[in-house]
Amino acid sequence: MISLTPNRNVGGQRLNRRDLMKLGSLGMLSSPFLPDAGCYGAPVQSTATAKNCIFIFLCGGPSQLEMWDPKPDAPQEIRGPFGTLDTQVPGMRVGELLPLVSRHADKLAIIRSMTHESNVHDIGILYTLLADSSPPSPMAFPPARTDHPGLGAILRELLGQNGDLPEWVTVPRPFTTGARFYKGQSGGFLGPARDPFLLDAEKRDSLADKKFHPPALKLSRGLDPARLAQRRSLLHELNHQASLDSRTVTNLQEYYRKAYAMLASEGSSRAFELNHEPDRLRDRYGRNEYGQSFLLARRLVEAGVRTVNVFWTYYGADGCQFNLWDNHGSDKPVCGGFNKGIDMLTAPYCCPAFDRAFSALLEDMAQRGLLDETLIVVAGEFGRTPKMNKNAGRDHWAPCYSTVLAGGGIQGGQIHGASDRQAAYVKDSPVRPEDLGATILHAFGLAPESPIYDAASRPVRASKGEPVMDLFS
Repeated sequence: MISLTPNRNVGGQRLNRRDLMKLGSLGMLSSPFLPDAGCYGAPVQSTATAKNCIFIFLCGGPSQLEMWDPKPDAPQEIRGPFGTLDTQVPGMRVGELLPLVSRHADKLAIIRSMTHESNVHDIGILYTLLADSSPPSPMAFPPARTDHPGLGAILRELLGQNGDLPEWVTVPRPFTTGARFYKGQSGGFLGPARDPFLLDAEKRDSLADKKFHPPALKLSRGLDPARLAQRRSLLHELNHQASLDSRTVTNLQEYYRKAYAMLASEGSSRAFELNHEPDRLRDRYGRNEYGQSFLLARRLVEAGVRTVNVFWTYYGADGCQFNLWDNHGSDKPVCGGFNKGIDMLTAPYCCPAFDRAFSALLEDMAQRGLLDETLIVVAGEFGRTPKMNKNAGRDHWAPCYSTVLAGGGIQGGQIHGASDRQAAYVKDSPVRPEDLGATILHAFGLAPESPIYDAASRPVRASKGEPVMDLFS
């Protein structure tokens, strides 16, 4: 077998992977050897109601009590300092920090009965990204080629390729903490060809940048389309001459074909360029990297990307002690969350920014006719404790939390499941992370028992869960 190392000299020419590394996780997660995962048919459970999925991950544990499952009649130490808002859906109230989203309650299905057993960030993240609360290994990182694939990879494997754009894109960057790259963000045993395209936008100390835009897909200086085509020809010859298993070569060629197509296609790169959107719309989403990432997600699904992961997490010099959704309370005015003295209309993080961006996404998608065919999921790894702590915040809480879905065949204006009077434990219809994963597959017409095949061609069930059928119209 051969290794395609950077600057390999072939026939007097150099093959440089630098440009291809822009187009996915080749340089972050993958080896250059793409084992054949097998691509076989899968049972179709029903007619698909979704063509695309935007999965928004609010890392850190968004509070169900302040957002989707308020308890206005509970004691002060339970309900917290914020009020609630009526919506046009009878019996559906949301927290007062979501005034714009509250106007779209008819589009939302709120699951108030999510549950699993770990209050540890790493484990909750593992369960959520893998859509599995009983994975073979409890280690959330690093990713390995023996891992179960992420949902974007499963959809690509079972539904096939869709044009020149990647089928799975992550914005504004993959989920990491320091050097730790979490599982659930790769093709796992399906191989690097099923990994997502990692946009990997540069982290910023200030998210108020009015000119924020993700990195464009451009050829490096001095590399024009003619030279790119020449390199493609050389690589094809190299693969042809190599004594590799023919299926592995096919898989490798598919990966590079998509990379070359993206670099060479002006239309493909255009999908990533937010400057084509009017300023008024960019303002509506919010001029911060998360608002602009929601807008980019819309552009990508509109251009044909099947799955977009939006990771809302930031570790930086922004006033947050740890993580903008991980609110244990603070005497600092930014991200303290439950301090009534905060100007919640101008604070650039947490609920106000989310309220603006998510409501804009719902409006924009609906106006463009994209919402009916795009499943939108908003989830965290767990929720927050029902009782506020001494710092006027809430701690980690996995026994009961909330997740929201919209579009893609989901019946809006409904609440699934119920929590108890304190939003502490599930009272009715528990939903586990694997059930959420199976629900996403169902929206694409796929049964959880649909087989995917590991590197040894052994069939593996796509999901351990069962879809929540009541969510669908």
